[in-house]
Amino acid sequence: EVNLVESGGGLVQTGGSLRLACRTSAYRFRDYAIGWFRQVPGKEREGVARINLSNGQRYYSDSVKGRFTISSDDSKNTVYLQMNSLKADDTAVYYCAAVDWWRALEARLEVDDMSIWGKGTLVTVSS
Repeated sequence: EVNLVESGGGLVQTGGSLRLACRTSAYRFRDYAIGWFRQVPGKEREGVARINLSNGQRYYSDSVKGRFTISSDDSKNTVYLQMNSLKADDTAVYYCAAVDWWRALEARLEVDDMSIWGKGTLVTVSS
């Protein structure tokens, strides 16, 4: 089974940047779509961005479009989330998740679409 490990979270000031990494144990990295989701205590988990590693398609939530960029490095079996112009509202635990690439062809970021989850990394944006 594929394992996902997030890293890169931390404390940053408003307007700053962070880069999260999701390292996978996938033997065939491009067989998956990898998404980033986030959750604040008391609220539902929400989708942030997703990349389909088989065809390169990327989707972003409206709240992060233009500020966040999802990318991948095949040589490191890792997906990144570059977060710029961070706001206090971006404070959350960020999770990466994976699903078979052919199950992620629709342009949406739904928690229920994903099948494998990491344990999360905390991002705190101070104002």
